[in-house]
Amino acid sequence: MEELLIITNYYPPEKGAAANRIEQLALKLHQNNYAVSVLCPLANYPKGILFPEYRGKFFVEENLQNIRVKRLWIFPSNSAGIFIRILSVLSFSVGLFFYLLLKKTPKKVVIQSPPLLLSFISVLILSFKRKKIILNISDLWPLAAIELKALEVNSFSHKISLFFERFIYKKATVILGQSNEIITHIHHLFPNKECHLYRNYPDHKLQNFELKTTENYTIKLFYAGLLGIAQGLLEVCEKINLEHLNIEFHIFGEGAEKVQIENYIKNNPSKKIVFHGMLERNDLISKLTTFDVALVPLKSRIYGSVPSKIFEYSALGIPILYFGGGEGETIVNENHLGWVAEVENHIALNAVLEEISEMKKPNIQLMKTEIFEQSKSHFNLSLQIKNLIEKKVF
Repeated sequence: MEELLIITNYYPPEKGAAANRIEQLALKLHQNNYAVSVLCPLANYPKGILFPEYRGKFFVEENLQNIRVKRLWIFPSNSAGIFIRILSVLSFSVGLFFYLLLKKTPKKVVIQSPPLLLSFISVLILSFKRKKIILNISDLWPLAAIELKALEVNSFSHKISLFFERFIYKKATVILGQSNEIITHIHHLFPNKECHLYRNYPDHKLQNFELKTTENYTIKLFYAGLLGIAQGLLEVCEKINLEHLNIEFHIFGEGAEKVQIENYIKNNPSKKIVFHGMLERNDLISKLTTFDVALVPLKSRIYGSVPSKIFEYSALGIPILYFGGGEGETIVNENHLGWVAEVENHIALNAVLEEISEMKKPNIQLMKTEIFEQSKSHFNLSLQIKNLIEKKVF
């Protein structure tokens, strides 16, 4: 079996889309006769606290579903303070630098970006060692940071980030981009760089769709995932009007806005919003298949970003209400996956919610069947990986 290393900032048992998509990549490569190892920090996301099984340890090596996972020490934090966050990133970066410099690594390495600093360090050392570098880009940084107002244009941090970005694109052997916008951006900077589209398709291993019905006439809308600033879920809670609609809104997740969302729901019981907290992935998937519509929001349109939830929920046969702009709108519309509301326009969002409220349950159940079949044929992770292997990407 040919060896391949994946370097990532997130990996299960951590929760969230980033950890899930890297795990799926590792498992699919293993199924295609690659001996896959993963290099990542001690698990701490999303709370910024080391998971109990990793506390008091500086290095852990374990086998998870035939994937060798090597975890390096990190000073974990999800603090809003910039100094603490930098310290956390640097703590893993230093260990990563010396590990890659001193340890033997396979000839082929997949590097997840962002975070930019970690991908820069990885590309720097591995290009010096003449490895094949497969750069997997899920978001365009620092461009996304500027759009999220996390960075100021022409600030010192912005200029350093631009240097990191151009360096990793230049030195990468081949680049995987999760959206056509990402590939367009890279080709604008490096026209001859080999790039391939790599969507974040899930693999729920569902061959047949079980049509689930419920006696409850109320339509159940849900959001599941990170409760961060980029998702803008607190503002959604404040501005949606469900009081006179046949819709309940259910929230699953963890993140920076959690406490504010919980307090808002507590103080506004008439809003018909229910908070469930974080569930284990399998329990969450099982529960979500009984719900009706998934909300996929972004606070603002982020160039290059396509939320993996679009593919995650369509693979479960769940209609999507997309509220994020960009390429995601095109995917939802062209594949008939649900509804689109103009990003940042909460009036438009409420108009779509009124349209959904007027639907009958049987019509939504029919949509589920159609979306499930569409996903099986168009969003196939196994086929995508095999095509990339045939093109000698891996």
